Amino acid sequence: MKKVFLLGGLFLLVLAACSKKDDTPSYDALAQYRIDSTKIVAYAAANNITNLQHDSLGIFYQIVTRGESDSVKGAASVNVAYIGSFLDKKVFDSSYNANFDLNRVIPGWTIGIPKIGKGGEINLFLPSYFAYGPQGQGSIPGNTVLVFNVKLKDFTNK
Repeated sequence: MKKVFLLGGLFLLVLAACSKKDDTPSYDALAQYRIDSTKIVAYAAANNITNLQHDSLGIFYQIVTRGESDSVKGAASVNVAYIGSFLDKKVFDSSYNANFDLNRVIPGWTIGIPKIGKGGEINLFLPSYFAYGPQGQGSIPGNTVLVFNVKLKDFTNK
C-alpha cells in the first residue's frame, strides 16, 4: 500500500511539474532596442558626446582616431586594448593586450571594430542586443547597455 501511495505521489508531482505554465516573460528585441537607444542618446547628451554616430545595423559609436587605411575584414584576428563599462561608468572588464577573432566576440565588436584601422580608437555604445542580450553574462545583467573604449593595436585578416 505504501508503494502505491509513493508511486501515486511521484506521478502527481511529475504531472504537476509538466503542466506548470511557463512564467518567463517574452523578449521583445525591438522594444528593448528602443529603450537601450534612448539611454545611449541621453548618455551622449549628458556627457557632451557630440560626434556620436549610429550605423545602419544599430550600434552607436564615436571614432576617436581612425587609424591606418587598411581595414579589418570578416573574421580577422585582432590585438586590442579595451575598457568595458556600464553607462554609470563602472568598469566591468579591461585588458591592455587582448587577442580575439572577430567571429567569436559579441556582435557589437564584430560590427564596430572594422570601422577603424590599425592604431585606431573607437568608443562603442552597444544596445544590449549587440552585447549579451536578455540573458546577460557573468556580472553583466541581461538587457544592459555596454560601453567599450577599444584601441586596435594590430590585426590579421583571414
